[in-house]
Amino acid sequence: MVRRVFYSFHYQLDATRVQQIKNMGAVEGQRIVSSNEWETLKRQGDNAIKRWIDNAMKYTSCTIVLVGAETSDRKWVQYEIQHSFDEKRPIFGIYIDQVRDIRGQTIRRGKNPFTRWTVGEGLNRINLDKLVPVYDPKATWDTPYQVIRQNMERWIEDAIKRGGTHV
Repeated sequence: MVRRVFYSFHYQLDATRVQQIKNMGAVEGQRIVSSNEWETLKRQGDNAIKRWIDNAMKYTSCTIVLVGAETSDRKWVQYEIQHSFDEKRPIFGIYIDQVRDIRGQTIRRGKNPFTRWTVGEGLNRINLDKLVPVYDPKATWDTPYQVIRQNMERWIEDAIKRGGTHV
């Protein structure tokens, strides 16, 4: 079954890596906006960006955070995580630091974007990074691209089985 997903990522630094992942065809993802479209959207303000994100997430099965060098610090990535959490949308991450860009370059490993979030209350409070996996595709003999391609559908199905990110 082909699932429709929402990709969350740092546009400026990681768009070419994300495009490679999207082009695998393992899942149907949202259309990645061009740099001109993104600039136009940014000029319309934060509410326009939120509306675009909210609409792009509609009817998706899962959110996939593609973690590059600076992904965890991005305002809109944090909004997308929060929105996924609020909507009880399954979510997980994939480190993409070893996926080569169009120049053949890799980047430094970024921080886990789920570490700043907690769920539950009082003694039941837990960091979201304990509940939400971030897969590391370089931890094998295949190329990171091959690992992602071979495992993407299973990772999505596992996230859906886990359900939303609530405790």
